[in-house]
Amino acid sequence: MGYPLKKEDRIYTYKDYLNWPDGERWELIEGVAYNMTPSPSRSHQKISLAIATEIYQYLKGKKCEVYQAPFDVRFPESNEKDENIKTVVQPDIVIICDPSKLDEKGCQGSPDLIIEIISPSTAPHDYITKLNLYEKNRVPEYWIIHPRDRIAMVYRRTADGKYGKAEIYSQEDAVKMGIFEDFSLNMELIFSGLPEEPF
Repeated sequence: MGYPLKKEDRIYTYKDYLNWPDGERWELIEGVAYNMTPSPSRSHQKISLAIATEIYQYLKGKKCEVYQAPFDVRFPESNEKDENIKTVVQPDIVIICDPSKLDEKGCQGSPDLIIEIISPSTAPHDYITKLNLYEKNRVPEYWIIHPRDRIAMVYRRTADGKYGKAEIYSQEDAVKMGIFEDFSLNMELIFSGLPEEPF
């Protein structure tokens, strides 16, 4: 396992990001560009669709919205112009409850919940780099889904603004979303139909 490949050693902005080839998927984290291609595996896509579908059905008629990658989430450091933002990520699934953060480019500011589905090439990136990034930007809830082990790791912000210890859920569990009082995801449903070795 390793980190996604980086672009040449310089600082990039959202303006640069918008001009890169359409066939490539990149993320910017504090000006460093990470190549997220190739496309996710079939198992990855199957899990993403199952999760997003369950959330979409629950959110019908509510103000929150769910989106799947590719969907840009921009994290401004202060009040810089959009084109000067240095952090742009494409989480696998996001839930956003503040409509003022949404525009045709995606989301500017912190989503209410982010879900990343692990692949071998991005595991350290999701476990370390993105965990720190989402904590820094005060994302209330961050889930990491691991297809091979069929587990979900759930991080929730505590009173001090930091993430607490990960809550670990197996395929047999239903995972309650902290941002909603009456919704949980059945992990058996999410992981059903996967091959024995999803990667």
